[in-house]
Amino acid sequence: MDFKNRVLPEIRESLTSLPLFRIPDDLAIIRQTPLPQALKSDFVRVTDCTISGAGKQEMLVKIVEPAQRDETKLPALLWIHGGGYVLGHPDGEQSLCECFVRTVNCIVISPDYRLAPEHPFPAAIDDCYAALNWMTRAADELNIDLSRIAVGGGSAGGGLTAALALMARDKGGPSICFQMPLYPMIDDRNITPSSHEITDPAVWNRANNLAAWKMYLGGEYADGDISPYAAPIRAESLAGLPPTYTCVGQLDPFRDETIEYVARLAQAGVDVEFQLYPGCYHAFEHVVPDAEISQRARNGYVNALAKAFQC
Repeated sequence: MDFKNRVLPEIRESLTSLPLFRIPDDLAIIRQTPLPQALKSDFVRVTDCTISGAGKQEMLVKIVEPAQRDETKLPALLWIHGGGYVLGHPDGEQSLCECFVRTVNCIVISPDYRLAPEHPFPAAIDDCYAALNWMTRAADELNIDLSRIAVGGGSAGGGLTAALALMARDKGGPSICFQMPLYPMIDDRNITPSSHEITDPAVWNRANNLAAWKMYLGGEYADGDISPYAAPIRAESLAGLPPTYTCVGQLDPFRDETIEYVARLAQAGVDVEFQLYPGCYHAFEHVVPDAEISQRARNGYVNALAKAFQC
């Protein structure tokens, strides 16, 4: 059975409308594509703030919080956007961040980390770690409950989430109570069956993944000495990481690396919840948000975050 016929009927038709692109040839064009506009909500306030990123670089962070707040300290989520380490901006996932705020009653901080190939590894993870440190230092100003700080993201954002949890563990903080690396991009080797299986040009596929990893790793790509902060699946130990929720579509090239990551977390004694969605491709819940399977997937990770913050 070919790829399209394996896709669930409720999200299959969308494949014909997805723009076909190839990295790196179309990178500049994709970056110029207008970002989806979030619907304005009277219940959410969005603030743009400039902080010092890694290497004293200025970095934009978006702060999304309830519009009506008292002095009660709220849990906070550092949400890291996706885009294969070469694309994306916090504005592109603002609607999801607002969903977290409305549903979970939390604060969301989303950094505009530097992208490859202009800024290869470790620029992105260093920026994300700088954002995590900043939000903990600004906890009193932002009324953040330091005992309830989570990190999350999808795709490359999921990879950076997993890397950030490792980095925070190894450096002794800041403390993370929960991580949510959704369908994460964590294995530069591209040796799993699913990484070979998904080649359809309508979705994130093997060719684009190979190119994106090469751009992200830059000079490190040649010598093979890849840091686990770049490709978290390479970490020798996953012990001591925070409780985890993740999910992936069965037709996602990251299926097998996600399953391996989940198994290793469980073997290391980390509490982990995992959902595999049959007939679903990469980031399907964003492509067809009104589909029943998409709503179920989104509700799954939103509810997991809410549960984590209740502890």
